[in-house]
Amino acid sequence: MTPPDPSTGRSTYRVTASTRAPVDAVWPLVGEARRWSEWSFLTNTRLEREASPVPDGVGAIRKFTRFGVGSREEVVAWDPPGHLAYRILSGFPVRNYRADVTLTADDTGTHIEWAGTYDPKWPGTGRILAKVLPAMMQRFADGLAAHADGLAGGR
Repeated sequence: MTPPDPSTGRSTYRVTASTRAPVDAVWPLVGEARRWSEWSFLTNTRLEREASPVPDGVGAIRKFTRFGVGSREEVVAWDPPGHLAYRILSGFPVRNYRADVTLTADDTGTHIEWAGTYDPKWPGTGRILAKVLPAMMQRFADGLAAHADGLAGGR
């Protein structure tokens, strides 16, 4: 996390993880909404609205919840097998939120980068969000990597 830009108030974060699984094995886990419940703490992961021609592609609306609380997100970039970007539509106390998940092949498998920008929705919440959002996204990245490692088995 970097401090908010003094001219705009925008905050950013960047977290990373690595897995020994190849990019082609990691992509479906992050690129398909229904697969998120396999590796994340979310209990209900689905498409509220499919995109065309690819259901999970640009324009898809994803709904992710745990115990009924969660977010609605719109996919704004879907470039298999290396890049997914989304913006939060509702369910989180942020405005102008965009996250980019980038998968890059490396010598040992796949490097996962999760980076985002956002504006706090309410004054005074910036410091809390600066701690909560990177920690939550690191949990996603680590969960994705660990699950992909399990699927990769002995690779």
